[in-house]
Amino acid sequence: MSSTDLSAVRQDLAKAHGLPNAHYVDQGVFDEEKQAVLFANWSSIGVAAQVPEPGDARPLTFLGVPLLLLRDTSGVVRVFQNTCRHRGMILVDEPRKIEGAIRCPYHSWCYSTAGKLVSTPHVGGPGQNTHPEIDRTTLGLIEIRSHIWMDVVFVNIDGTAPAFEDAHADVMARWAEFDKPIYHGGPDSQFNLSVATNWKLAVENYCESYHLPWVHPGLNSYSRLEDHYNIEAPGHYAGQGTLVYRQMAGEDGAAFDDFADLSDKWDTAAEYIALFPNTLLGVHRDHTFAIVLTPEGLDKTVEQIHLYYTTPETPDAARTKNTQLWKEVFKEDVFVVEGMQRGRHGPAFDGGKFSPAMDGPTHVFHDWVASQVERHRAAPHAAE
Repeated sequence: MSSTDLSAVRQDLAKAHGLPNAHYVDQGVFDEEKQAVLFANWSSIGVAAQVPEPGDARPLTFLGVPLLLLRDTSGVVRVFQNTCRHRGMILVDEPRKIEGAIRCPYHSWCYSTAGKLVSTPHVGGPGQNTHPEIDRTTLGLIEIRSHIWMDVVFVNIDGTAPAFEDAHADVMARWAEFDKPIYHGGPDSQFNLSVATNWKLAVENYCESYHLPWVHPGLNSYSRLEDHYNIEAPGHYAGQGTLVYRQMAGEDGAAFDDFADLSDKWDTAAEYIALFPNTLLGVHRDHTFAIVLTPEGLDKTVEQIHLYYTTPETPDAARTKNTQLWKEVFKEDVFVVEGMQRGRHGPAFDGGKFSPAMDGPTHVFHDWVASQVERHRAAPHAAE
């Protein structure tokens, strides 16, 4: 990100409005964003910790696309289209351990956990398990382009995005100190929130610290508005940081171990970034978290929250307290994003007036969404 780019964004912010209401209440625009914003970029669908052992499989649906998150027998996490290559039957309909092969329940075609078609019983007639016209080497499961970073599983549904390492090189460099093993806290370190809002409003609220004094008074009591700073990387991510992260301990005084070899900045700092389009991440000296936003419709979003630590074993009391703290903070935001969603039905609302000082991260996100939609709309004409 060059200083020129950021300066231009800040000049625009003084006169900019937010995205038009249609981006929140119009089904046609939602469908367009699905293709232009969510399928054409690296969207998150879950975390690798959801398939911890070889053979673990979890079916997911992302904007209508049936997916299968799976750890193959060699330990590699893969994402497949959860569809048999024969007649399109759903292969796995509930989380389970794959023993041997992935077997289609319809005609029993079988696939390895690496996606290869390995068995086609009676495909050539009774007792004939092969046929000259059935080339198994070309009929493996359709693998969806995927990448794992900070344990988050990212997918590029349409296959057109730059490599993840290129698309997100800036944020990976920014948080290079956290490029270390992280460990999911387990069942008590994950929870979901189902929110009646468009997914973008969850991103926008997370990006900015302006709302802290009124929406998060407990948090604001020690991490005040003036202790925060904006994070703006036009075209890539946006968010906020705090200079006064307060390390937490359980009722018994036990705390989490710190990440090794962090620079002094992280003794008291923490950062919270929305990685476009739908992934919310937070880093601290002793733990991280990931929030996967799953749009389930124009005005319904599931927030999937996962907490991670620096060691496999963590103090039970501290872990329980930390989960409860973050659950309370994220629940405090629900009435805000749901209220903004209802407010977007006001026909005279024009996207709002940004604070030039406080709303930079939100404007960066809006500008990126608009650019993705414009690029999508221009693509057919460019082909002509």
